[in-house]
Amino acid sequence: MPNIQGFSMLRARSYVLRLPLFTRGLVVAISAFWLAGLVPMWDLRQWGALIPDQMNIFTMYRLNTFPLIHLNFFHAILNVLALTPLMERFEAEFGTLTSLSLFFGPLTMIPAFMYIFVERIILRGNTSVVGASMWVFLLLGIEAIRTYKTNPHLVIGTHNIPTWVSPLVMVVVVKALMPSSSLFGHMSGVATGYLFGLGYLKFVAPPEKVLRWIEGRLNLLARLPHYVSVDQKTYGRFGVLPTSNPTSALALFLLSSALVMRRNDRLLRIAPPYISLACVVVGVVWLFLLPLNDYSRRTYISENALLPGQVHAYFGGSDQNVFRAYRHEIDALKDSSNIEVNDSLENILTGVGLKVGRQNYTYHSLGETYSGENIYAVLQAPRGDATEAIVLVAPWRNMRDELNRNGLALSLALTRYFKRWSLWSKDIILVVPPDSRTGIQAWVDAYHDAHDPRQVAPLPLKSGALQGAVALDYPQEGRFESIHIVYDGVNGQLPNLDLINSVVNIANGQGQGSRLQRMWRHNDSYDDRLRTMLRGMVNQGLGHSTGAHSSFIPYHVDAVTIQPVGQGWHDEMGLGRVVEGTFRSLNNLLEKLHQSFFFYLLMNKDRFVSIGTYLPSAMLVAANLTIMAITLWMRSGYSEEEPPAPEPRQPGDVASTLTDSGSRDIKVEGRDAAAATAATAKGSKPVERDIFLPLGLVVGSHLLGAVPLFVFNHTPSNMLTPVFTLFTAVNALLPHLASRLLTPASLTAQQRRQFRQLLKSFSLLLLGMFLSTLATLNFSLALLVGLLAAPLTFTPTAHAGPAARVAYTLVLNALSPPAVVAVGATVAARYLGEGGGVGHLLAEAAFGWRVWGLYTPLVVWCVWWPAWLVGGVVALGGGGRSSSGGTGKAKVA
Repeated sequence: MPNIQGFSMLRARSYVLRLPLFTRGLVVAISAFWLAGLVPMWDLRQWGALIPDQMNIFTMYRLNTFPLIHLNFFHAILNVLALTPLMERFEAEFGTLTSLSLFFGPLTMIPAFMYIFVERIILRGNTSVVGASMWVFLLLGIEAIRTYKTNPHLVIGTHNIPTWVSPLVMVVVVKALMPSSSLFGHMSGVATGYLFGLGYLKFVAPPEKVLRWIEGRLNLLARLPHYVSVDQKTYGRFGVLPTSNPTSALALFLLSSALVMRRNDRLLRIAPPYISLACVVVGVVWLFLLPLNDYSRRTYISENALLPGQVHAYFGGSDQNVFRAYRHEIDALKDSSNIEVNDSLENILTGVGLKVGRQNYTYHSLGETYSGENIYAVLQAPRGDATEAIVLVAPWRNMRDELNRNGLALSLALTRYFKRWSLWSKDIILVVPPDSRTGIQAWVDAYHDAHDPRQVAPLPLKSGALQGAVALDYPQEGRFESIHIVYDGVNGQLPNLDLINSVVNIANGQGQGSRLQRMWRHNDSYDDRLRTMLRGMVNQGLGHSTGAHSSFIPYHVDAVTIQPVGQGWHDEMGLGRVVEGTFRSLNNLLEKLHQSFFFYLLMNKDRFVSIGTYLPSAMLVAANLTIMAITLWMRSGYSEEEPPAPEPRQPGDVASTLTDSGSRDIKVEGRDAAAATAATAKGSKPVERDIFLPLGLVVGSHLLGAVPLFVFNHTPSNMLTPVFTLFTAVNALLPHLASRLLTPASLTAQQRRQFRQLLKSFSLLLLGMFLSTLATLNFSLALLVGLLAAPLTFTPTAHAGPAARVAYTLVLNALSPPAVVAVGATVAARYLGEGGGVGHLLAEAAFGWRVWGLYTPLVVWCVWWPAWLVGGVVALGGGGRSSSGGTGKAKVA
C-alpha cells in the first residue's frame, strides 16, 4: 500500500500526472467506450460484452473488449478508481509492453474462458458480463499472494486469518452490496491472480530479449512519454511503495488528512462551496438519469399467492341488466339529499342479503362545515371467520364533485354478483360515502378506532383486518379505452407495488390498457417516462389526497382508485371483470402484501425505480447543507483578523535587541511549524465559540414557524388571500428587522463574523438533518424543499456591500416560501386549470391538516421558512455596529 502519511492535494495531483503510459491508456479507453455507449444508433454492450453463447472464431474480440465496456457512468468511474492504483503498480514492476501484452492477452483470456466454462458447461446459463472489475480482482489476487509471502496471517482477536483470503472476502462483499455483479466473473479473476502470483503463469509473459529488441528498434523510451521500459522497471518507481502494516497506514492517512484540512484555511474556504454545489448538481443529474433503462427496472409480481389474471372472470351477461337497473335507480336519486340516498341504498343492500351500517360525521375547517352520512354493507365470507376483509369503495361524488353514476351502479352489481359465489375467504365491504374527501376518511378512522368521537360517530358494524381496497371512479358515459390507476396516498405514501402490478396484469388480460399520472398517451420514451415520474413526485410532494383510496394507505391498507378514460370499445362489464380479478387475487393472500416495494417511482405501467436507486438524489441535496454546516463550524473556531501593527523599536531597546538576537537561534522545522507560522502571520488563531445566542436564535426561529402555521390553519377561508398578502409583505421585511434587532451592537467585527457563521451553521445543520430524515418518508417533498433551499448554502457570512445585499435580498425573496406558494398556486390555476389561486391552495392545505393529517404545511412553515429567515439574517450582514476596538487596529494619539 502506498505511503500516504503525508498525503496532500498537491501530492495527489502529482501522482495522477506521473501515471505510467499503459495505465493512462486504460483510463482513456474506458472513458472513450463509455462515451461511445451513449450513441443511440450503436448497441455497444451487445457488440462487445462477453456473452457465453455468442463466442466463436469470429467473436473472439469480445475477450478483449468486455473489460473496457461498462453499464453506466458510475460503473465506469468506480472501476477506474479501483483499477488505477493497482494497474500503476503492476506496470511499474513489469513494464509497459509486458502489461500491454498480458492484459490484452492471457491475463484477460484465461479468466474469460474460466467464466465461459462455468457459465455454459456447469451452470448452463448465458449471463453476459462487462466491466474492468475482473481485472481489479485479478490484480488483488496477485497482491494478496505477494502479501501472504511476507505477512502470512492477519490476527483478529485469537484467530489467525490467512491474508490471501482478502480478495475472496471482497468478492462476497461486492456481491452482497451489488447483487447484479458477476460472482463467478470476479472469482475467475481472483483465481487467475492467484496462479500468476504463485508463479504458475510466468511462462505467458513475453521474453525480455524480445521486448528489449522492440524497444530499441522503435525507440519507445524516447518517443513515448511516461513509458516504462524493461530495463527501467523498478518496484515502486512511481511512488507506490510496499508497506508491512496497511492498517496503521490507513489510520495515519485518515488522521493526517483531517489535520491537514483543519489547518488549511484555503481548503476550508474554497473547497466546501464547490463540494456543496457538486452535491446539488449530481443530485439533480441523478434524478434525470432515473428514466433510463440502466437505472430503472421492469415491474414484476413478488407475492406468488396473488396469481393475477390466472382465473376466469364470469362477470357479465345477465349482470349487465342488473347494472342498468341499478343505474336507473341512481339516476332517480341524483337530486336527492344524502339521507334519502342512503335510505334507498339501504333497501337495495338489505334486499341482497347484506348487513348494513350507517355512520354520521362532521368536520370543521376555516369556518366551513363538512358533514354527511356514510352507508356500508358487509358480505360475510362463506369460507372465512370474519378476521380479514377487502373493501370496495364507490363514492356518491368523486374528487371533482361529479356524480359517480356508473361507478356506484357497477359496485352494487358486483356486490350482488359476489354474493352468489362461495369461494370468498375474506369478507367484502362495500362503502358508499357521500364524497371522496371527508366521508371515506371518517369511515377509515372509525374502523381503526382512531377517530375523534366529537366529530365522527363510531361504526355499528365491523369485520376483520382490511387487506386491500379498490375505489371505482366512473362518472363518464359510454365505453372507454383504458383504465387510469390512481395510487398516490396522503403525505406521499404509496400502496404495495404488487397491487398496482396485479391490476395492470388483470387489465391486460381483459385487453384494456393502463395509464398512470394522467399520461393518456405514453410511448415509453425518455420524455414520457420523465414526465410520468415528475408528475408522481409532485403529487407525493404536495401530499394531498388524490382519491377515495388515499385514506386507507396511512393505515397500511393497500388501495388504488380505478378510473375508466378515453373513448374505446370496453364497457362496464369489462371494468367489472377487472375488479373481480383483483378481488380474487386479494382473496388468495394469507397475509398482507409485504414482499414488494412500498417506496418507488413509477415511470410507466411496467417500469419503476426503487428507493435504493432514487434516494441518493435527495440525500446528496441534503448533504450539501450538512457539508457547509460543518465547514462553517470549523471556520468559526479561528480568528480571521489582521494582526496589530508592530510598534516602532528604538535603537537602544534592550528587549528588541534580545528578541532579534534570539531569533537567530530559532529553527523552524517541519510543515506543521511552517503552517503555524503562516497562520500566525495571517492572524488566524483558535478562538472560543459563543454558541448560546446563535443556537437560541435558530431554535427560536423554528418555534416562530408555529405562527404562520396557526394563522393559515385558523383564518376564515374568505380572508386567506388578504392575510397571505399581508404576511408576504411582512415576510419581505422580516430578515431586515431581525438582522438589526437580533445582533448585539457591542460585538466586534470578528465576533459578528463568528456569530453569523454559527447562526448559519446551526440552521443548515438542522435543515440537512430534517431533510435527510424526511427523504426516507417522503422523498419528493424532501427533494423539492432541498432544491428550493439550496441557495441558503451559499449566502455569505462576511460583510457584503450595498449592491450585494440588494442582490441577495431579491434572490432570497424570490425563493421564499410565500413567493413559491404564490407562484405555484397561480401556475396551477392559470395554466393547469386546477385550484383557484392562493386562497384555494391554503384552504386545501388547512383542510388536509385537519382531516387527512397532512404534514406538508408543517414542513413548509416550521422547517423551510425558519431556515429561509435565518439565511436572510446572515446574508444581510447581521446589522449592529462594532465597538471602538472592533477593527482590531489601535489608534495612536
